[in-house]
Amino acid sequence: MTGEQLLARYIASQTWDEMMGPDGIRDPYKSLLQSIGHLSIEQLKQKDLQAGELFMNQGITFTVYSDDAGIERIFPFDILPRIITGTEWDHIEKGIKQRLKALNMFLRDVYHDQQIIKDKVIPGSLVVSCPHYTREVFGINVPYDIYVHISGIDLIRGEDGKFYILEDNLRTPSGVSYMLENREVTKRLFSDQLAANHVRMVNNYPLVLHNILLSLSPRPVSNPVAVILTPGVYNSAYYEHTFLARQMGIPLVEGRDLVVNNHKVYMKTTRGLEQVDVIYRRVDDEYLDPLTFRPDSALGIPGLISAYRRGNVAIVNAVGNGVADDKAVYAYVPDMIKYYLNEEPILPNVPTYQLKDPDARKHVFENIHNMVIKRTNQSGGYGMLMGNSAKDSEIAEFKEKVEENPREFIAQPIIKLSTVPCFIDGKLQPRHVDLRPYALCGPSGIEIVPGGLTRVALREGSLVVNSSQGGGSKDTWVVDL
Repeated sequence: MTGEQLLARYIASQTWDEMMGPDGIRDPYKSLLQSIGHLSIEQLKQKDLQAGELFMNQGITFTVYSDDAGIERIFPFDILPRIITGTEWDHIEKGIKQRLKALNMFLRDVYHDQQIIKDKVIPGSLVVSCPHYTREVFGINVPYDIYVHISGIDLIRGEDGKFYILEDNLRTPSGVSYMLENREVTKRLFSDQLAANHVRMVNNYPLVLHNILLSLSPRPVSNPVAVILTPGVYNSAYYEHTFLARQMGIPLVEGRDLVVNNHKVYMKTTRGLEQVDVIYRRVDDEYLDPLTFRPDSALGIPGLISAYRRGNVAIVNAVGNGVADDKAVYAYVPDMIKYYLNEEPILPNVPTYQLKDPDARKHVFENIHNMVIKRTNQSGGYGMLMGNSAKDSEIAEFKEKVEENPREFIAQPIIKLSTVPCFIDGKLQPRHVDLRPYALCGPSGIEIVPGGLTRVALREGSLVVNSSQGGGSKDTWVVDL
């Protein structure tokens, strides 16, 4: 069987399929499919096998904390790229930039004047009840008023073909190494196709990030010192920490490698102490400084927040960002855009119900089989109920949890994510996907590498794309037709 025959047997899903439209194959996919059509099934299987070997040899892994075996897993990768047109991407880019401008202004506001609360645009009780609203950093001025230097904004494409914002990841977003490695693997598998399809490049991400880190240095020196702070080898994203440190050519450090002296941060080296100007931290807020947050933390640096408050070190992302990606606060981002920018949102939110509201809670419970209920401060696909597939006992248990503490939950209608073709078990099969573009914000503006990480729900019918829940990923092509 050839690739052409494989394509002929492809049965698109009942939702928006990104390759197959009502009139046949969509234009962005035609060139790629024409070239793949000449390959045999065995050749495609060989490429699939080669991709797995490349990931294994590169050590591209992640850890599932709930896995009793405690082993690292290879990140599942589908060899067929997901394709987005340049026009679609330009719309996405404008929407993300608009959103990040408003979110940065919101973070500056809630840690200073709190004008948005005084003007009753967002309830003050919602902000102060957020577990990631960090009073310890209230009043701290951050360089250039930039709080969100690195973000991963999750988008989905609905049944109408439109893109919606699903979630804002503004603390320590992960996955960018998979975006970059996916592209490198694709280059090996389909070396001639990237240029032939006019695919925009993503490999300048480490360079852009490195330049932003150095630009945030509080010291006016020619060679500022930037480091990546990791929790260590047992963190699920440790591969990514080492990858980015290597790509940018900066030290990867743990808390024990840094020390604060006279409200300045220093790195221990064989040459003695060296002052650190910028810390790209992959450690959560509560573990950063045992003198300010958790006293039992062995991951942080005693006195770090004191140095941060005095402006002697920049921390990327800013401490306290979690208040802006709380899922209950998410519902107010369109209002923030109107309030701070006097603009209509370019990319809409998914409709969201605040379960603290009794009327909203009643509506959600009555329609629970069409709803997904999420904890406001969990990620990775954990703490979530998919009403269309949950057992009655699970629904009853979840309702009890919501009634006990409704502030901790939001609900959204289940949206059938768009599908793309995946090469699974020697066949082309539709699978649901989302998209996480990575935006970098520095003194000169916001830059988004074209593409991002496409996450795939590899289980048939599943809408959960997280790697910890059986998801995988694809290379994402932004093509100029």
